[in-house]
Amino acid sequence: MELPDDVSLHISNPHLLLHYPGPQGSPSWLLGAQEKGKQAIFLTAKSGEFVVFNCQLDLPVGVDTPLDLRWSKEDKTIYSLADEKDPWVAERYKDRIQLVSSYARSSINLTSVRESDGGWYSCGASNSNSTPRFRLTVNTPPRFLVTPEDMIRINFGDAIILSCQAEGRPAPEIRWYKDASPVEPSATVGLFNQGSELRISDIWQQDLGDYTCIAGNTGGQISHTSTLTTVRLTAVILVLKDSRCQKECNHFDLEVECLGILFVCALDATNPSYTSERMLTSPLNTVQPSSVKGPPRIVVPPTNQTTLEGEKVRFPCEISPASNLTVEWTHDGTSISALPSLQGRASAQRDGSLVINPVTSEDSGFYSCEIVTGSDSAMAYLNVEYPAKVTFTPTVQYLPFRLAGVVQCSIKANPPLQYVTWTKDKRLLEPYSIKDTFIMSNGSLLLTKVTQEHEGRYTCTPYNAQGTQGSSGPMEVLVRKPPVFTVEPESLYQRKVGETVEMHCDAQEAEGTQKPNIQWQLRNGDAVQGERVTMSKANISISDLRRTDFGYYQCVASNEVATIVSATRLVVDGTLPHAPHNLTANCTETTVTLSWLPGYTYKQDYVILYQESSSMEQTSVPVIPNTTMTTITGLTPGTDYLFQVSAKNTQGDMMTNVGVTMPTPLQPAQEDDFPRPSDDGPKPGPPLGLTITDTSLGYLLKWQTPSEKVDLLQYYSVRYKTDSGWRILNRDDIDPADTSYLAKNLVEGRTYHFRVMAHSATSFEPSNEVKLSIPSSITHDDTAALVGDNSLFIGGILLIGAILFVAAIILSICAIRICNKRRARENGKIYGIHSPNSI
Repeated sequence: MELPDDVSLHISNPHLLLHYPGPQGSPSWLLGAQEKGKQAIFLTAKSGEFVVFNCQLDLPVGVDTPLDLRWSKEDKTIYSLADEKDPWVAERYKDRIQLVSSYARSSINLTSVRESDGGWYSCGASNSNSTPRFRLTVNTPPRFLVTPEDMIRINFGDAIILSCQAEGRPAPEIRWYKDASPVEPSATVGLFNQGSELRISDIWQQDLGDYTCIAGNTGGQISHTSTLTTVRLTAVILVLKDSRCQKECNHFDLEVECLGILFVCALDATNPSYTSERMLTSPLNTVQPSSVKGPPRIVVPPTNQTTLEGEKVRFPCEISPASNLTVEWTHDGTSISALPSLQGRASAQRDGSLVINPVTSEDSGFYSCEIVTGSDSAMAYLNVEYPAKVTFTPTVQYLPFRLAGVVQCSIKANPPLQYVTWTKDKRLLEPYSIKDTFIMSNGSLLLTKVTQEHEGRYTCTPYNAQGTQGSSGPMEVLVRKPPVFTVEPESLYQRKVGETVEMHCDAQEAEGTQKPNIQWQLRNGDAVQGERVTMSKANISISDLRRTDFGYYQCVASNEVATIVSATRLVVDGTLPHAPHNLTANCTETTVTLSWLPGYTYKQDYVILYQESSSMEQTSVPVIPNTTMTTITGLTPGTDYLFQVSAKNTQGDMMTNVGVTMPTPLQPAQEDDFPRPSDDGPKPGPPLGLTITDTSLGYLLKWQTPSEKVDLLQYYSVRYKTDSGWRILNRDDIDPADTSYLAKNLVEGRTYHFRVMAHSATSFEPSNEVKLSIPSSITHDDTAALVGDNSLFIGGILLIGAILFVAAIILSICAIRICNKRRARENGKIYGIHSPNSI
């Protein structure tokens, strides 16, 4: 069976699970068939969307309707239906649970999914012994835990840390922008703690501006902007003979009209007015900003907008000081004037703004205005929403008999697609009630095993939050037999450098279909071509083999019904080594075991290259010859490492694979020799109110600044213990301005104790102690089930053993009696005695 790229098939006897991801903004489905409810089905949904629980109950033969249906969440009933009465629904699920249809009496649809809906569910009925279980995971959009202040004032030369932490499911990715451009690390700018901290040192003019932290995951993205500005600027203005003053003030290029006197000017960065003082005895005078001239800036930039297709949109872009300069507008980096799609609809106004009327779905993207002198620019995003629509409808589609096939429905939607309805021969299709039929994430119809019954006329109708623009045209679906290979290439061709290889392939069409077109491709889909490549019918020949010819090749046969593929591998011996592949790593706290597959079978040696992800220093470790596995020791717990494998042979230098990054778990390390607090030495008060919170990034420790002798505080440290003494958790001293620390890579199934130390130069004072117990990934119910199953297994063995033991005793007794009778008969014969039963 062949499945499309966006569908994955997981088989775990006796369960069959088919999973395909949902589009942005729509739920992901996981449908399954299970036996006697012994194994749970895992479902994922986004907050605010819906999810279907497909309950497969074992009902008595001839019965297709469950009696007294009940659905429970963690052993509490949330939905029940007795006979034909109205269903009972728990309060928090009111108006959110309903049966999928009258034909699927046991399956329910949960809408407006909340984060609190995550957990274990089960279904059951009075006339069924099975209780299928479901585990629902709710993905949530990101939300901020920590953000910097909106306005931050600094002095030139200062250093600052902007902290931005967010949580969500899956864990959000943090990105930083300065004035709409990504932050680039430099000698004075760095990103730390997986991007959650932006650190800037030796701040100067070029560092001032708006810093935006963006946290995003599959559920969406959020942002927070902080403005970094100076406290106060001072300039000295000198008198010139032409009664005009020029000055230098921290690279500010200002020109001030003056009165032939010496001024001292001060500029407040948030309220730009200039206060001047005659250096003799005159009182203070004020020079308004209108007398100040400088390079033009954009004072009213464009902002992000969301609009409907067909509406009018306007992006402002106002320059100050006012001048005859113009701005240039671009769309996704291309000048507006060079885009035919915007001709006649987009126009730049005299005030610098851009007007698009009407907007179309193709207009979404980034719009940027830039002053022609290059002194300033600004950018905004236009999001054009429209009802879901079908963009292309093939009049005839073919499906391969007895294989997997897809009835295509080409759809565009913004907001993302929510669901698609299908009809066959003018009757509504319900895929969840039809065997081997599913709706894919892109709206197309997947048939996992095509039969003649699937022929017919189909239509599809897509929907999103804005509605639909209508159904597709009718599509005639015909079922035909796919082509078959009559000749396939060998699984492996092994040749030496300079030799020639010929690979054979051929295929035949089924009756009533077109002859398949046969092509040779590399595994990445590129065609096999070049001066050394010749084709003879469907066979391919490559002469003067080189190292670059090494790899996987595919013979691809396709016609209007299906595409079939037969793959082979070409190995070229006597060349430079090929990079190893399929590198896997298993880490403990201080060791890693690496294994890999060789690039080819020719003899070659290996070297392991590894380094900490945050370091440029690389360590090399040779591998024992003729092995493809090794163990590295001496690693640091709780650290991310990059591991690579290099291959070398007698022909030349090493070839290195892409590598794999793995974190080592945190473990109880050796006790450090940190100084004990001294009663005589000066020390700050203890950190106050230590707490620990579970977040998607790790476990967040938070505390408050000491209330006593805070002037003695120089840095913080974090200590922890599991089953022995206290140990250091942080690798670097924690700045006194920071009152939080994110603990990562903690080991499941352990209990941790934490304290924070407030340090002076010679001593420290500990905080209160907090305790954290991390559960194992196996739940109590699952553990109990495992224990129960093992108990039954062991009990069965003991019972069978007891039965065999009793049987052995009975057989022994019978054998003894038989032997005694034989001995008695023999004795009777010897002495002329006959038994009563003898004749």
